[in-house]
Order: sequence, then C-alpha cells, then structure tokens
Amino acid sequence: MLQLEDLTRRFGGRAAVDGVTLAIPDGQMVGIIGRSGAGKSTLLRMVNRLTEPTSGRILHDGTDVTALRRKALRDWRTRCAMIFQGFNLIGRLDVLTNVLVGRLNHRPGFLAALNSLLLNFSPAERAMALDALDRLDLSEQALQRAETLSGGQQQRVAIARALLQEPRLILADEPIASLDPRNARVVMEALRDVNRREGLTVLVNLHHLDTARRYCDRIVAMAAGRVVFDGPPTALTAAEVHAIYGVPEEALEAETPDARPLPGALPA
Repeated sequence: MLQLEDLTRRFGGRAAVDGVTLAIPDGQMVGIIGRSGAGKSTLLRMVNRLTEPTSGRILHDGTDVTALRRKALRDWRTRCAMIFQGFNLIGRLDVLTNVLVGRLNHRPGFLAALNSLLLNFSPAERAMALDALDRLDLSEQALQRAETLSGGQQQRVAIARALLQEPRLILADEPIASLDPRNARVVMEALRDVNRREGLTVLVNLHHLDTARRYCDRIVAMAAGRVVFDGPPTALTAAEVHAIYGVPEEALEAETPDARPLPGALPA
C-alpha cells in the first residue's frame, strides 16, 4: 500500500501541495484531477522523490520513502516508474533501444553508465522489450527511430520502457495532454491494460473528467494543493465538479466523445 501522510510542498510562501493524506491499495488505478496549478504534478513528483516534500511522509509497504537515500532511493525510482507528458524518449535512437533503457536501473552504477554508452543489452532483456512492444501493438515499429512515431505511439513506447523497470507503481503525469482524442484513448487503454493484467498500482494526472470517470477505479480531486474529493467516479456529483473546476460540468470540454472501439486499439 502507498500512504501519503500530511504531505506538503512549499515554494516560498506558497503551498503547491498542502497537507495531503491518502491511502492507495495495491492494484488500484487512481485518476488525479483538478485545474492547472492544483498541485497534481507536484504531488506525483514527490511520490517519485523528483521533488522533495517540505513536510510529511510517503510510505510504501511500511518503508519510509521520504527517508531513502543513494542506492535505496535509486531502487525506489525503479519500483516507482514515471511517465511524463513529454515522452522523454531519445529521438535519434530506435524504439527498441528506448524501451531497453528501462533496464539500466537494474544494474550497478558503473555498469549502467557503461551500458548506456555501449547500448549493450542481453538477449533476455531484448526479448522482454519486444514482448512489451508487442503488448502495446508496437512490435512493427521496434527498429524505427523514436522521433518518427506519432505522439500516441511515443507515449506507448514510454509505457513499454516503464514496464521494463518491473515496477510496483506507475505514475503518469498528464500522459495524454498533448495527444488528439484518438491517441489519448489508445494510451489510456494501454495504462488500464497494464493495471488490470499486471496488477500494478497506477496514479495518473488528468485534466479531463470524462477520461478519469471512464478508466479509473477512484478519483482524487485537488484544488489549491488540497484534496477536495476522494472516492469512486459514481460519487462525484455535479456540485462537486463545479467546486473543483469553477464551472458547471456541462461546460467542461470532453476530449473523447466517441465511445466506439478504435481499430487496432488495445482491448478495454
């Protein structure tokens, strides 16, 4: 279980995240929603320790994540994979190599640095990467340069790279914000498939309420750094939506109005 206890992050006199307490069971898919500046990205970055909390604790299965240093912190970041809005791929390298980069944290520091230069991976690791790409319907693109792919394909490559880390949790920070509705849906189906098939805990920051309702088991809404709603999608009322976004629910833009299956999309 992932537990956040009174987690706070201040930047000067402003609290980006203000006393957040959450308990997230293993295997849950949680959508974190809210307006821009609500604290969603800062919250995820603290869980991965890319941003240090000002106060509070992060616990995972009884381990105090906020106290981890050096190798223990690197190991945590391996178990807690991060997927970014901007993909963070190496465009000039092929898709397969980008996915294999997810294995580097499993090696000692010197060997990982050396292999990052030589791009030397074992046959077993290459088989793992090809299997991940096949699951995400990208095996035919394995030898293409990453920069030649569409945005949706690049985000699925980032998901495959995260899987190569063999994580316990996946944190996805606005993974569909730059994608068109069709590619956004394919990426969300990929994340849900990983959650269901692997039993991985997935925390995903989303702008769009419809997407959170469609794909997530639980919705956590933030406003001004605080949690203002925490519960199943069915419990999120129109009044609460208005309080979170400042506008009536019908005024919110729905990014995936077409619920029909997409050709070639991963199963829902």
